[in-house]
Amino acid sequence: MPEEEARANAVCAQEALNLLNCVADSSYDHEKCVTLLNALRQCVINKKVKKFILADEGQLDTNPVAKKP
Repeated sequence: MPEEEARANAVCAQEALNLLNCVADSSYDHEKCVTLLNALRQCVINKKVKKFILADEGQLDTNPVAKKP
């Protein structure tokens, strides 16, 4: 399954990604991140999400700062 298709099928994936990128941003904006947190929470409630899981390592490139050899 292509990466774009996997993301499209993942419930609340975009909201979660937006929040993670917000807190990782060097120009951290607390109010913006709280707004994104609220958007993720609303998505979780609306879609009745019980649990998130991460894709297997190597499935999605998260571009970590230091990769294991």
